[in-house]
Formats: sequence, structure tokens, C-alpha cells
Amino acid sequence: MKKHGSLVLGVLLVLVLILTGSGCSKSKRSDGKLHLYNWTYYTPDEIVAKFKEETGIEIVIDHFASNEEMFAKIMAGGNHGYDIIFPSSDYTSIMITKGLLEEIDHSKIPNLSYIDPMVAEKAEYDPTFTYSVPYFMGSSGIAVNTARVPEDYERSWNIFADERMAGRMSLLDDMREVMGAALKHLGYSGNTKDPAELDEAMELIITTWKPNIVKFDSESFGKAFSRNEFFVVHSYPENVFAELSEESWSTIDFFIPEEGGMMYIDNMVIPKGARNIEAAHQFINFIHEPENYAIFLDDFSFPPTTNTGAKPFMENESFFFTSEDLVNSDNISDLGADLDLYNTRWQKIRYEH
Repeated sequence: MKKHGSLVLGVLLVLVLILTGSGCSKSKRSDGKLHLYNWTYYTPDEIVAKFKEETGIEIVIDHFASNEEMFAKIMAGGNHGYDIIFPSSDYTSIMITKGLLEEIDHSKIPNLSYIDPMVAEKAEYDPTFTYSVPYFMGSSGIAVNTARVPEDYERSWNIFADERMAGRMSLLDDMREVMGAALKHLGYSGNTKDPAELDEAMELIITTWKPNIVKFDSESFGKAFSRNEFFVVHSYPENVFAELSEESWSTIDFFIPEEGGMMYIDNMVIPKGARNIEAAHQFINFIHEPENYAIFLDDFSFPPTTNTGAKPFMENESFFFTSEDLVNSDNISDLGADLDLYNTRWQKIRYEH
């Protein structure tokens, strides 16, 4: 689910500490309910109702809009209020490193057998799912309104160098996504720590891509695309197609460039201090029951990239991308102290040129 924002943990942490007391108040509560902390609109109502019907356990959901927001709250003590949290892979890695997570009891989650092997291959931060269970593996890509652009457009990241679409394109306002796209186009790892490779990617963005885009946009690109303000957008497919009638989908070409891009894995983790660990395992196993996972996928028009048993139960038969499209993509990883290599260059890309 998508995701944007820069690393502003210090500011957010201060705001959370000042403005909320939820971490302290919830830590004392053990009400038998299952408390989730998930991305906004990322848990289908049908799943919530079905879980309660089958188990008798009521689900209570709090929402976050970014990994940074979630992490700031957890570091402020909010982990004691939740039984399952849904971080993306880079923040899952951070939470593992900081010792914030309970180990997953695999004996209670037999439906782990349905996790696609490619997910484990891409999940270098926790390949044996010791502390996390994948929720969904997805990716950004490029959406093109084929009715509005020349027929011979290039189906690669180099489309942003095409001056014929200048003033009608946007890139995500996301450092790792944009710099990762440039790195992949140049043949490098999207998680590289090589300053020379990062400089080359920065130069490509500043001199070749940026002059042709209207703006960096992670908020309104879907609506702008639907209004024909943008013809080409660096995007997450769910955000684009949600703004369009299904009748118009045939004119939209969404693709992940062959050179690959930056993908993500959202996970389910059980924080230390969770009050209902047994129910947490029940829910994780429940969501990966193929029939239930199909409900989740259909609700968002997601492709079956994560659970190998879900496809036969899905109502949706056409997908924006498949697991095969992600073969050359890199999962966004935690860079630790090397994140500054990206931050300094992103400031130049965004604000100095």
C-alpha cells in the first residue's frame, strides 16, 4: 500500500510524544480484542467481519499513513497497544535490529506454505520469516494514457527523457523510488551504496528527467492522471486505477520496466508487549487462507504475488502486474547510516536544480 514521505523521524517522534498518550493508555489494556496498526484502508471490512464470525474475536484497527509515522509511535511506546503491526520491509528490518518484535511461531501458521518462494527470495531482511510474515508484495511502475501519447513511446524508465511528453509527466515524490528507478535504469542496484553510481543517477534525474516532469507527486497523481492533466505518471497501480472507470482501463498501459524498479513487501509483525499473541497468530494464519486472501486481493484489485493458493478463488482475472514482472526489481532495504548518501543527493534533485 502506498507509501510516501521522507525520513523525518525526529520531528514526528517529538510530535507523537507531545500530542498523543495512546502508547501509555493502551499499554495497560488487555480487552481480549485483536488490535491492528495498519496502513489506512488496507484491511477489508469483509475480512474483519469474517474473522470475528469464525473466531469470535473483535478486531480494532488504528491507521498510519507512512512507515515514519508508525515507527515514531512505536518508539514512543505505542507498541504496547498493538498485537499486529504492518511495516514495510525496510522498517521491518529496523524493528528486527532494534529487538522490537516477537518471534513468529510457525507451528501456529500452517498457511505459511502458501507464501510464494519469490517473496522469501526478495525478503533478505527476514528470509525465514522468523519475525515477520508477508502481507503483500507490490511495486511501483509507470502508467501511460495510450490515447494521449505517441505510439512509439519507450516502455522503460527512459520514458521520462522523452521531450514529446514534457509538461505532462510526474515522478513520485519519494527519494528511494525515484533514485532507485534511475539506478535500475543505469544497471545498478536500487540499494547501492556506491557514491559514483549515486552521482550518476542524480545527474540522470536532474539533467534528463526533471526538465520534462510537471512535479514530484506522491499525493494527487492518480486524480491528475484521471483528469488528463498528466499522461505519464510514476505510480502505484492501485492509486491510478482507483480513480478511473473500468471502461477506461483498456487505454491505460501500466508496466514495470524490464530493467526492474523498486518494489516493496508489507509485513505482519507481532510487537513485543503485544497482549493477544495467540489471536495475532490466528489472524496471520487466517489472512493467508487462500479463500480469505483472495478477498483481500479482489478488494484492492491486487495481483496474486504473495499467496500461491489465492488465484482460483479470485473474482478478478486481469492483473496490473505479475510476480514475473518483479524478477529484476529490488526490494527497498534499510540503508542504515548510509541513508545520508541518498538524502544529500535527493536534496539537490528536489530543491537545488
